[in-house]
Amino acid sequence: MLKKKPIAIDLFCGAGGMSLGFEQAGFHVHSAFDCERFNILTHERNFPRTRAYVADLSKLSGKCVREISRLGRRRIDVIFGGPPCQGFSVGGKRDLNDKRNRLVYDFARLVKQLQPRYFVMENVKGLMYVHAKPVLKSFIRRMKLAGYVVVEPIQVLNASDFGVPQRRLRTFVIGCQKGLPLPSYPTRSGCFDESGQEFFPLVKDAISDLPRIDSYPDLFSSDHFPHKLPSTTNTYALLMRGELVSYDDQLHREIESMTGLTGCLRTAHSKRIIKRFASTARGSAEPVSRYIRLAWDKVAPTIRAGTGADHGSHTAPRPIHPSRPRCITTREAARLHSFPDWFQFHGTRWHDFRQIGNSVPPILARAVAKKIIQQLTS
Repeated sequence: MLKKKPIAIDLFCGAGGMSLGFEQAGFHVHSAFDCERFNILTHERNFPRTRAYVADLSKLSGKCVREISRLGRRRIDVIFGGPPCQGFSVGGKRDLNDKRNRLVYDFARLVKQLQPRYFVMENVKGLMYVHAKPVLKSFIRRMKLAGYVVVEPIQVLNASDFGVPQRRLRTFVIGCQKGLPLPSYPTRSGCFDESGQEFFPLVKDAISDLPRIDSYPDLFSSDHFPHKLPSTTNTYALLMRGELVSYDDQLHREIESMTGLTGCLRTAHSKRIIKRFASTARGSAEPVSRYIRLAWDKVAPTIRAGTGADHGSHTAPRPIHPSRPRCITTREAARLHSFPDWFQFHGTRWHDFRQIGNSVPPILARAVAKKIIQQLTS
C-alpha cells in the first residue's frame, strides 16, 4: 500500500469535476490549470489544498508546469484532464478548424514532458466519430511515441451507468508508461451507500428533497437559501448533503458549518412562458424553446454548457422542473451532475451552467480514478 496519497495534476480543470472524482478516489490533486479565471476561482474555493493557476496550456511547457506549481522533481502519478474539443461536439456546431481541437495535442505534449505514470484524457463522444478519428488516432500515436501504452479499444462511458442521474456520454483515453500494470475501463456500477449497497439514482432521487424555491421571492436576487433542508430518507440526497458517506469516498467533507444552500437563484419567467412550461408533458420538449421537461422516474438528459464569450455567449437550454413550471436551478443541475451540496460555483446562472455543463460528473470521474489507483496500490 502507498504511504502517501498519489499525486495528480489536473489540466484544463474547469470547475473541478474530475478533480473531485480523483480526490474522492484517494488521489491528492496537487495542482490544476485552466485558461479561464472564473474557473480557477471556483476551483480554489472548493479545493483549498490544490494549487490552481490561470494558464494557456498551449503556450506552457512541462518544465514551466513544474516550476509554477512547485512540484520540483517529484514523480507525478497521474495527469488527467478534458481539453476543450467543442469542434467535435455532437450537441453543438461541428467545426474541424476550431483551434480548440488541437488542445488534445497539447495535453499529449505535456504528458510527454512531465512523464506521469498514468494519464486519463476525457473528451466529447464526437471524438469517436469518423470526422474526428484522425485527431484521436494522432493523439494515440503521440502517446505511444512518448513511451505510453494506451488501453484499447477506446471507450465511451455513460454517466448514468455509474450512479449519476443524468445521461451523459463521454470518451475516455487511458494509458500508462511501458512496464506498468495497465488499468482497465470501469464496468457498470451504481452509487453505494455506507453499507456498500448499490443503486442507480433517478431525477426524483436527485432533487425531490430540495426546497420549493417558488415560495421565496428573495431568491430572485440571491442564490443562497438560508433555511434548513427538510428531512429525507433518500440515500442519494443524503450522500449529496454529506449526511451519508459512500464507502468509496475518500474525501468526505464535514458540513456542520454549512448554513443553508447555494445555487438556488430563481429565474423570472413571464406568464406566457410559465403557461407553456406548465402544459409540457414530463419527458418531452417544450415546442417553442425545445427545453426538455424532466421526468421524476428517469435520468436527466445531458446538461449542456452553452458557449463562452469567444463564441457568442449563448445560454444552453436548461431543463424544466418535473413539477414546477420553471427551469431548474444551479443546485438542482449540480445534484443531477453528482456535485455535493458543499460544492460552490461562480454565482451567476450563465457561468454556473457553463461550469456544470463543461465538467465531468464527479461520480463518473471517481469510477475511472479508482481503476488507476488500484494499479498504483497493487
